[in-house]
Amino acid sequence: MTDEARNVAILKQAYARWSDTLGASADEWLAICADDIAFGSLAQGPEGARYLTEYRSRNALKEYFAGIEQDWQMIEYVAEHFVAQGDRVVMLGRCAWRYKKTGKVVWTHKADSWRFAGGKAVEFFEFYDTAQVMAALS
Repeated sequence: MTDEARNVAILKQAYARWSDTLGASADEWLAICADDIAFGSLAQGPEGARYLTEYRSRNALKEYFAGIEQDWQMIEYVAEHFVAQGDRVVMLGRCAWRYKKTGKVVWTHKADSWRFAGGKAVEFFEFYDTAQVMAALS
């Protein structure tokens, strides 16, 4: 199996579990990340969701997942396509979440960019509709 195929297989399993558990599998994400992962989120820490920001370690990344679990209810998460080249994998999909404090729903296309080294994720950045996220927060 090539590194590209291995990285895609790791992500397909993690995304399937994330969807099947409706977001209750954060430990699986943490397990695939390197200790010093560079993690980023397009929203950049808005008021009401400060955890949607940058992290520089797997340990600190626990704050991201704790914030999501506390504030959001997953409605659906569908990973539709995986594109791999070298050490990078991009996932294209869609998801829907309900912000618990307002009851507002965010439905958005999603693109996640991953970079791997030695079978572990060393870089991640997520792209989604930040306008909908901001609207749900208020």
